[in-house]
Amino acid sequence: MTTYLAAIPSPPQGVWYVGPVALRAYAIFIIIGIVVGVWWGNKRFVARGGRPGRITDIAVWAVPFGIVGGRLYHVITDHQLYFGEGRNPWNAFAIWNGGLGIWGAIALGGVGAWIGCRRYQVPLSSVADSLAPGIVVAQAIGRLGNYFNQELFGAPTTMPWGLEVYVRTPGGAAGVIPVNGNCEFPTEYVKATPELLCGTYQPTFLYELLWCLGVAAFIVWADKRWQLGGGRVFALYVAGYTLGRGWIEMLRIDPANHILGLRINVFTSVIVFLGAVVFLVLRRHVGREDPALVWGPDRTGDRPDGATVDPSAETDGSDEPTGGPEGQPAARTADEPAERGPSSP
Repeated sequence: MTTYLAAIPSPPQGVWYVGPVALRAYAIFIIIGIVVGVWWGNKRFVARGGRPGRITDIAVWAVPFGIVGGRLYHVITDHQLYFGEGRNPWNAFAIWNGGLGIWGAIALGGVGAWIGCRRYQVPLSSVADSLAPGIVVAQAIGRLGNYFNQELFGAPTTMPWGLEVYVRTPGGAAGVIPVNGNCEFPTEYVKATPELLCGTYQPTFLYELLWCLGVAAFIVWADKRWQLGGGRVFALYVAGYTLGRGWIEMLRIDPANHILGLRINVFTSVIVFLGAVVFLVLRRHVGREDPALVWGPDRTGDRPDGATVDPSAETDGSDEPTGGPEGQPAARTADEPAERGPSSP
């Protein structure tokens, strides 16, 4: 006999305690995502001619800015959760309970990356293009935190891949289905004993996870196919992610503020998607940055052979750094024309 998947069971809890220390699934997956994103970003940056480890240096600026930005966006757009009658405004700082808006994380994280790029004198566009696939994979990993927290699911469903959501209570004590039908519970709660199914819902965490992995694969393919540069890989990631986030967000049933009748994250997705498309059109002929510039100032100074680097020149469009002394990319003379890679779409 063959048994088919009837539904996706949700985990019994999202927080584990080791003595007084709380290990939270949400934080664990965010950290794993950051590590994966930085690791992959480093590899891609080196392939573009950058110094090994430079993305890690820049991440020291970008990651804290991104976390602050993500929290600010969440608190601003869901302010009713923290301010008003019966609310504790200090919970706005309780980031360990979840609540990071990707829009704020990318916006303020970009500011941190810009500061890092200024400090190390490397092009922000090449850093953004190197990081783009890793960022969207990090977002996919982060959605597993929502799964363990049993939160941000969609409407009720009878589809075979529906998410089973159970009543959670303090310490797993016996409980009942909430009268208001809200099946989201505080992150510290665990599945009640005896277990009680609250409902079966659209697993929007899974939809977004799979969509993000698809976007990562697509932009890596597009980057190799058309030798994208000038921030276009990052813009392609933004366009791809927002295209999916828009329809996935409309499946969710958690409370949200609205603008022009749309959930605020749907509205933001539309605006950001259009901005990314405009950027791609305006920058459609921009090639990759010169590997010497991507490496940093010690490759663009005086060279023993007397060569100089044209700051506005593009690379030959290859994924690998151009060969030079001791593995460094060879500098071009000022009158040597730049070559372009394959034509961009």
